[in-house]
Order: sequence, then structure tokens, then C-alpha cells
Amino acid sequence: MRFVLLWFVSALCLAGCMVGPDYQKPELETPEAYRFEEREATELSNTLWWEQFGEPVLNDLIRTALHENKDLRIATARVEEFLARLGVTRAAFYPQVGADAVAGREGLSGVAPFSAGTGSHPTSDFYQGFVSASWEIDLWGRIRRANEAARADLLSQEEGRRTVILTLVSAVANSYINLRNLDRQLEIARDTARTRQETLALFELRFQGGVVSELELSQVNSEYQAALATIPPLQNLIAQRENALSVLIGHNPGAIPRGTSLAKLHLPAVPVGLPSDLLLQRPDILQAEQDLIAANARIGVARAAYFPAISLTGALGTVSSELSDLFTGDSKAWNYAVPLSLPIFTAGRIKGEIQAAEAVQRQVLAAYERSVQNGFREVEDALVGQSQSRKEFVVLARQVEALRTYAELARLRYDEGYSSYIEVLDAERNLFDVELSYERSRAALLQTLVQMYKALGGGWVVTADNLSSAVIN
Repeated sequence: MRFVLLWFVSALCLAGCMVGPDYQKPELETPEAYRFEEREATELSNTLWWEQFGEPVLNDLIRTALHENKDLRIATARVEEFLARLGVTRAAFYPQVGADAVAGREGLSGVAPFSAGTGSHPTSDFYQGFVSASWEIDLWGRIRRANEAARADLLSQEEGRRTVILTLVSAVANSYINLRNLDRQLEIARDTARTRQETLALFELRFQGGVVSELELSQVNSEYQAALATIPPLQNLIAQRENALSVLIGHNPGAIPRGTSLAKLHLPAVPVGLPSDLLLQRPDILQAEQDLIAANARIGVARAAYFPAISLTGALGTVSSELSDLFTGDSKAWNYAVPLSLPIFTAGRIKGEIQAAEAVQRQVLAAYERSVQNGFREVEDALVGQSQSRKEFVVLARQVEALRTYAELARLRYDEGYSSYIEVLDAERNLFDVELSYERSRAALLQTLVQMYKALGGGWVVTADNLSSAVIN
């Protein structure tokens, strides 16, 4: 009988199938090429692109962020959480074994029919110990679908962790570039204020000597005060950027070390890749696909509730009224059974769960398609931004040179008596404004390259992930 039962159950297991839809990768429309791809672009590599800047301080900041950033630690802990959850789900594949032991004493009623009307209260001791086991036969694939979903959840969290790494590295690089840009703007503002202060001192002497009018002195003083007024806001922004970058690398707000000026940084090569490669390079897209796999598998979990649940249960132990006889041969007791549970009337509960799972799958599919479209858009934006930023930077560089020449000539004309000092002030004011714009353009050009690498993703994310894991471990 036992062998027949085991053979029958084994045959059912071998013949079992998984209910619910098997995952099929959605067919997505991808462009053949990017609209604004650079001719000088190079193949996207697995190298740590930020090292191409040649800035050791930036390298140290990113390394510290990969070690200390709190968002990354949260993401790492979530991966560990879902790894443990996968282990819990996988445990359903195996028999569950437990042990129970009981020692007690009982007294019977003296007036119940089985007491024979004696009025006495017979008592007795009892001892028993059992090892029990139960095993659900995954005939319809409910457990397998649940494991498929749990595994996809784990992989989704892993890709989510890599998304945090991608965002973190890009944010540190952008923040440092922005900070050094503000440093340079502050340097220009201070140099300008110092020059105008010297000019003001000279004009005060000339005014006292009756060489210049009070109007000219007031104009020079106004330009000096205007230059001074630009310094406090820049100092405020620098302090805020330092605090933000300190928190980003996992430290309390504080000062940030400085290294090479932006003018001396090397421009990383412009990366490129086929649009179809984006589906395999961006962790946020890969995460969205794993979410879709999990949602698809949970439809099968819901549908399996329509079918019978079959289990194997059994117990082996001993029962005795005397502790000394508990382990004798005559005290042995055992049982086994094949419970079967089949839903007959659930008032639409199972149907509702299936419909809910299917609706979730449609939501996640739309989210996956949206993440792909956003990925293409971000790459296109980065490509056109990089191209136009480079053009703007070149034009502003020429404008700075032209205004410097203009300012020198205006001062010569004033010294020779051909014009008033207003012409000099106008030239220097324009030069000051364009120098600030030029430095902002330099930072914007560097940041568009950072955005490019962030938008494309690629093997560098995995390399940074390995670096982060090595540092944390």
C-alpha cells in the first residue's frame, strides 16, 4: 500500500505542470540609432569613467561614497532582505519536519457513563513523543511560481542597488564639478572686487585733486559695490554644496577637500552604443523587467488556488502511560495521510485575486515600457546637451578673449584722453559677466558628459558595484 501510494504521488509530481503564463520578453520598438550621436564617440567600456578626469580628489570622494553613503547601505540591506525571503519561499519545496513531546496527567469524571457509577475520579499519566513531517506536492506549480516571483524580486532589488550606485556616482561627480565651478566664480568675483577697489582708491585721490568729477567717482564706487555684492551669495552656495556633498559621501556636513581646477580636468571620451543595448545596460530598466517577471509569475500563484492542494503527512513516535515504557517496542505509534483540499465555493475570492494579479502585471508592463522610453529620452537629451554645451563653451571662450581685448583698449583710450571712464566700466562689467558665464559653461560641459554616462549605464556600473561590495565586505 505504501509503495503504491508513493508511486502514485511521484507520478503526479512528474506529470505536474505550472499554471499561469510563462514570461515572454515584451517586444519593444527601439530606434536604430540616436538622433544626435557624436562622430567622435567611442564604444562604451567597463572602465571607471570618472578616473578619466584625472582628479584624485574626485576619485577619493566617489570611493568614500561607495563605502559610506546611507542610501547605498539601505539598498544593500534590501538585497539581503530579499535574499532571505527567497530562502523562505524555497523552503516550501522541501518536507517540513518537527518534533513534539508531551508529559501529563489526567483525571476522569466520576459520574460520566464511562466511570461505571463508582463516584471515583480515576487518574492516569501519559507520555508521548512524535516526529512529524508534511510535504506539499507542487502539482500545479504554485510553489514554483512563487519561487519564480521571489527570485525576480531579489534580482529587482539587486538592480535597484545598482541604480543607486549609478545615481550616486553621477551625483558625486556633478556635485564636485558644481562646487569647483562656484570656487572659480568666487575667485573671479574677488579678483574683480580687488581690482575695482584699487581703481576706487585711485579715483578718490584724483577726485581730491580735482582731476575727476564726483559723478565718475560714484560710478566707480557703484561698480565696486556691485562686485562685492556677488561674493556673499557665492560663499553661501559653496557652503551649501559642501554640506550636500558631505552628506552624499556619508559624512556629516562639513568642508570638502579641493583638487585640480576645472580648467585642468581631462574631458572623458563621449560614450556611445546602439539604442537596443540600452535595454541591457541600464539597471533601472533591468529592474523594471524583473518586476514584470515577478508580476507575471504571481498570476500563476493566484490561478493555482483553483486546483486541489495535495500534501503528504506522517508521524512516528511513542505513546505510553509509564515513562519507563515510552521507548519500548509496544509503545510505537505512527500514521500517514494524503490530505487533499479543493475549493468549491469562495464567493469570487480566487477570481478576484487572479484579476488583481493580472491588473498588477499590466501596470508593471506599462512601467517597464515607460522606463525604456525615459531611458531613450535621457540619452538623446544628454547627446544633444553635450553637443550644444561644447558649442556654447567655444563661443564663450572667444567672447571672453574679445572682451579682454576690448577692456584693454577702452583703458588705453581713457588713459589717452579719448573717452570717459564709463567706457572702461562698461567693458569691465561685460567682461566680468561673460567670465562667469564662461565658467558656468565649462561646468555644464563636464556635467553633460557625466549625464551621458549615467544615461547609458553600461559595464562601469557593475565595476563600481564590485568596488562597493569589496569595500563594504
